[in-house]
Amino acid sequence: MFSRLRSLYGRLLTPGARLLTRLGVTPSAVTVLGTVLVCVLALTLLPAGRLASGSALILLALLGDGLDGTMARLSGRETRFGAFLDSTLDRVADAAIFCGLAWWAFPGRPAVAATALAALVTGFLVSYARARAEAEGWDASVGLFERTDRLVVTLAAAFAVGVGAPDGVLVVALGIVAVGSAVTVGQRIGAALRAARAQTAAATADATSASVASVAADTTRSRSTPESS
Repeated sequence: MFSRLRSLYGRLLTPGARLLTRLGVTPSAVTVLGTVLVCVLALTLLPAGRLASGSALILLALLGDGLDGTMARLSGRETRFGAFLDSTLDRVADAAIFCGLAWWAFPGRPAVAATALAALVTGFLVSYARARAEAEGWDASVGLFERTDRLVVTLAAAFAVGVGAPDGVLVVALGIVAVGSAVTVGQRIGAALRAARAQTAAATADATSASVASVAADTTRSRSTPESS
């Protein structure tokens, strides 16, 4: 959904990324500091019931989430470890946000707590499905609800509740995130299944071609060998 705005988002981050790069800040440092900031905000403001200020500040912190990647591209420092670190710490930040909401909701708002945990679990499954598929060499980067979608919907609803909307708004939003994430998991499983079948078919075709070539070579050799008297 919101991933369509990624190119515009990247262009907006470019001036800041260039400034930080000139100052000698590394992409990994931005990754770690951004995650720490989100975790501190999520685990202090949200459980205290400061949903409006908490969600607004968290969203502002998350807007800089792409700075590390932009800096890495501009400075030529894109590495596999950097991508791994960024993806891993994204899961930490996500957990802090949804756990912060569940902490605030428990025990007086069981519906909010339950949907927050459901959104957390299904969101993790979305990320895991893609990572596991990529480990097998399959492309499963598809789906209805990606990370940006989950966080924008969640934080917008939390802000609305913080300024006076009923708790049901957050329950509905978290339910949408949980269901949308579950659908995305299914889409990624389907993409992985299609990729696995295509891989198997390609391997079978290669094996068949190799077998045919081997038989043809043997036939050619037998025809070119003189018969013994």
